[in-house]
Amino acid sequence: MVDAKEFQDRLLSLGLARVSEAAALASASLIGRGNEKAADQAAVNAMRDQLNLLDIAGVVVIGEGERDEAPMLYIGEEVGTGNGPAVDIALDPLEGTTLTAKDMPNALTVIAMAPRGTLLHAPDVYMEKLAIGPGYAPDTVTLDMTPTQRVEALAKAKGCAPGDITVCILERPRHEDLIAEVRATGAAIRLITDGDVAGVIHCAEPDQTGIDMYMGSGGAPEGVLAASALKCMGGQIYGKLLFRNDDERARATKAGITDLNRIYTRDEMVTADVIFAATGVTNGSILSGIKREPGWVTTETLLMRSKTGSVRRMTYRSPVK
Repeated sequence: MVDAKEFQDRLLSLGLARVSEAAALASASLIGRGNEKAADQAAVNAMRDQLNLLDIAGVVVIGEGERDEAPMLYIGEEVGTGNGPAVDIALDPLEGTTLTAKDMPNALTVIAMAPRGTLLHAPDVYMEKLAIGPGYAPDTVTLDMTPTQRVEALAKAKGCAPGDITVCILERPRHEDLIAEVRATGAAIRLITDGDVAGVIHCAEPDQTGIDMYMGSGGAPEGVLAASALKCMGGQIYGKLLFRNDDERARATKAGITDLNRIYTRDEMVTADVIFAATGVTNGSILSGIKREPGWVTTETLLMRSKTGSVRRMTYRSPVK
């Protein structure tokens, strides 16, 4: 007898894929139209509507922002029918709103689900992140190392020269020194303009993406989403919250963070089995973007379960209504 209140990741996974697909399809007509807010709102509306069809008692722990900042899919919002397991939901209805508006690569819709109380309630602050793919010993690279030491350590573990390592970094003024130091090692850098969840996922499939390591600071909520993906695909990620002022420290305290200097590992950000779905909006190195043809629209979705380590790529072709 299956307990309806137990987290049945296999049964819920296809429903989660439908949620990410719906958000991607809703934003499709806004690709390249220059309107970030409209694209994001369309994805939010569709993701919320689809989530509320699932038989879960869900709570959004990583969402569009605090309740007073976001009318829908805010942190703490309850989603689902209420008839089912208690789960945490982490989501980004449109990771890469700018990428979508400008029709640039690697815009995704992203969502993760895990049993209640097992996803880090990361406040909306910056997080320093460091990630590598599967197959390496724990702590092959750490946040305590300098960027140079990280490149050299990963090259040694991989059995190659530093010049054969490629690092993904978010292109921001705050990363100028980091970029200069990494380049001084001889390593190559793949700069991305937005979308650091996709940036971290790149590390999990180095043969496909050419990326060995991710470094730099970005949103803490995206760090939890990236950790969810790596828990399914394999790989390591470390994160440390960064605070610019007392207001951000207070936000972390409100979220239940007690040690503001803690370095989180992947399994500390995601403490139980998780399911993860991402759908391509624009073409990228992980997923194909939405394709339109007369009468049809096609999406590609990555659906993963950490319990089994399964990674499923699904193509969904639906008639245009």
